[in-house]
Formats: sequence, structure tokens, C-alpha cells
Amino acid sequence: MNDDQLLRYSRHILLDDIGIEGQQRLLDAHALIIGAGGLGSPAALYLGSAGVGRLTIVDDDTVDLTNLQRQIAHDSSRIGQPKAESARRSVLALNPGIEVTALRQRVDAEALDRLVRDVDVVLDASDNFRTRQAVNAACVAHRRPLVAGAAVGFDAQVSVFDRRQPGAPCYACVFPAEATVEETNCATMGVFAPLVGIIGSLQAAEALKLLAGIGRPLVGRLLLLDARVMEWQALQLQRDPACRVCGGHAPAA
Repeated sequence: MNDDQLLRYSRHILLDDIGIEGQQRLLDAHALIIGAGGLGSPAALYLGSAGVGRLTIVDDDTVDLTNLQRQIAHDSSRIGQPKAESARRSVLALNPGIEVTALRQRVDAEALDRLVRDVDVVLDASDNFRTRQAVNAACVAHRRPLVAGAAVGFDAQVSVFDRRQPGAPCYACVFPAEATVEETNCATMGVFAPLVGIIGSLQAAEALKLLAGIGRPLVGRLLLLDARVMEWQALQLQRDPACRVCGGHAPAA
């Protein structure tokens, strides 16, 4: 690290759990963020400001006026612009010393196979069940940790799925791909503005812990938040031996 980096990341370096070695691991890391909306905005901003050396942000949508109530990586001057590029500009404004790649595309299995294998952690900040299942399948195939979040209305959830850990479930163990899911849409259901900030920030925190090798990630635990009363509930998750996604993948020894 150079002098500017030592000063910029000094509050991390002062933490015994991180120090210079942990900060260097962050600088050497590559994170993939699927979605640059309500969850992806705070996640990208915190990962960038914390010094994750490479970020890839993927989103196929453009900034809309209705997004600005909660999607803090964008502003009024960027209405109509690609969200991925808008988020990239905001992250680089905070920290020009990292590399940020913006991809305007909807990810499919082929694209995810290419993207996931080249990163160290994946943050799923998407807004639909099909994408979440595809992201999970790619993470299982390439043995990459997945930090998954979701929020609608006043309700939200966050967890970490890391098949590198023996006995850990994947996303499909908890939410089977073949299940019938009624999709919810913020345009019709609404979303409490700070809720996505809370969950997106938690996703960033879990990703930083994974990359720096500190603490206890949310593997095998699902946090549920009811923001109406600001109450958290933690559920213990179990791997499904018959899971169609990870059932045939033995964890690393």
C-alpha cells in the first residue's frame, strides 16, 4: 500500500481483526454485484469506499425518477442513464483508486458462468427469483460465496451461502428452484426507503468479512427483518441432501 492508501484505509487498519494484512486482502479482491438498485447501491458504495480493489456491477436497467427514493447510488441528473454506469461513477467519486467495471446486461447462465469464476465473492442484489437461482447455481459450480439479500415493503432478509464450508446449504436448499414463487414488484408493492439501505449495507459487511477472512459470516443463518417494529429474527438453515443444485457437490475437505 502507498501512503494515500494507508491514510484512506487507516480506520480499517486500526482494527486488530483487519490490520494491514486484511486491508491488503480487500485491495487484492474482486467482488461481483448483481443489481445496481436499492440493495446494490449501498453495497457497491461501501465495498468501494472500503477498498475492495475490483468491483463488477451488472444491471440491465436505466435510472428512473421513482428509483431515487431509495437507490442512493443515483441522482436526478442521471435519469435515463444505465444504472450500472451510474453506480460506477458514484463509487469512483468516493474512491478513484479502485477498478470498477459496469456491465449493462441481464445475466443468464452463460454470462454468470463467465463472470462468477473470475471473482472472489458474489452479492445478489437482484429483484427476481429466476436470477437469484441462476446466480446461486453459478456460485455453487465455481465454489464462490454468495451474499443474498431481498427487501420489499417493510420486510427483508439476508444470508450467506458458502458451499466451501462443510454442511453449508446453498440458496436452492432453502428456496428450491422448482418452487412456485409469486414475484413481488416494488412498483406495485412499494418499499420502505431505508430498508434496502439496511440490507445492502449488511450485504457489504458480510462480503468484507468473507474477503478479509474475519468474524463469523451468516452461513447457515437467515436474518429476517420486520422494519415496522424493527425486530430481527434469525433462522437456522440446513443443507438439503436432495437439493438439485448442490446435492451432488461434495464440500472441500
